[in-house]
Amino acid sequence: MRTVELLLDDAADQVVREAWRRLADAGLPSQARHGSPTNSPHLTLAACPELTGPIRWELAEVAAALPLPVRCTGLIRFERPTSVLAWALDPDPALAALHRRVWEAVVSDSPPDTLNPLHAPGRWSPHVTLGRTRRAGAFADRRIPALLPTPPESLLLTTLRSYDTHTGTLEVLEPRG
Repeated sequence: MRTVELLLDDAADQVVREAWRRLADAGLPSQARHGSPTNSPHLTLAACPELTGPIRWELAEVAAALPLPVRCTGLIRFERPTSVLAWALDPDPALAALHRRVWEAVVSDSPPDTLNPLHAPGRWSPHVTLGRTRRAGAFADRRIPALLPTPPESLLLTTLRSYDTHTGTLEVLEPRG
């Protein structure tokens, strides 16, 4: 699979990494435990089996719309099928439009049964993951918010990239030049 993700500006990246560190130091599940050099704070927009020529063409237009300012709305927890702790992002009209363009690009040239329905517009919940585990209820402790740094009120989404889950490689998706 190939993900389509947005990276954060340097200041927001540092705050997220600090949250990762604090969770790990407290013995909680944290993205800090993923030692891969490809592990960076990001916002996942979609995933598809392959970045075909038509998909790449559309994603180059999305990349040209960056950077995009977004607002962080606070801590969120998911229980599906893994437990996730994250900072939620406001799906304002600009972010929702950018996400829709990415979704339409991957839908245009991917088998429908290969796409994650949770990435579809209307179901997608924009967030930056702080920790993830298969252990149900891992983030139910009421003390967790006090462990974390204050989330950035706003941040910039700066770079469009793709992660290849088969090869473990990253690719920055550039605007057409």
